[in-house]
Amino acid sequence: MKTYKQICNTLEDTKLLAEKFAKLIKDGCFINLYGEIGAGKTAFVKLVADALDVKEKVTSPSFVILNEYHTGSIPIYHFDLYRLENEGIKTIYDELREYSEGKQVTFVEWAEFNQNEAPFNHIKINVTYDDNDSRIYEFISVGEDEIIEGLSK
Repeated sequence: MKTYKQICNTLEDTKLLAEKFAKLIKDGCFINLYGEIGAGKTAFVKLVADALDVKEKVTSPSFVILNEYHTGSIPIYHFDLYRLENEGIKTIYDELREYSEGKQVTFVEWAEFNQNEAPFNHIKINVTYDDNDSRIYEFISVGEDEIIEGLSK
């Protein structure tokens, strides 16, 4: 398991990080996102989607559970588990597994609500606040070490 951590002091810093990450996941990846409300999870997804040439407006899937984007260089699936309760989450475990296979990018916000039910290869991204409204992005690989190694370069 490899990790990479970066502090982003500005939106431009975050955009550059998202662009670098997008280049590394162009063949597909499953990403679990963690962080408080307003930490920047959806903002990061939007910036990665922009870097992958998504033409649609990228929005939070809080009320619909899943948004799909098919106009970019690779399909993007964006889940939000915040509003699902335990029983609801259990019903989508198989679906989440399906979205971990093939050439696509899958983001899951509030992944802690799925009780870390992701035994397959994926990237965890923890987004936290730092002083002066900066954000700390911590990337942790679970079988996707080459992506983390690419961020470190």
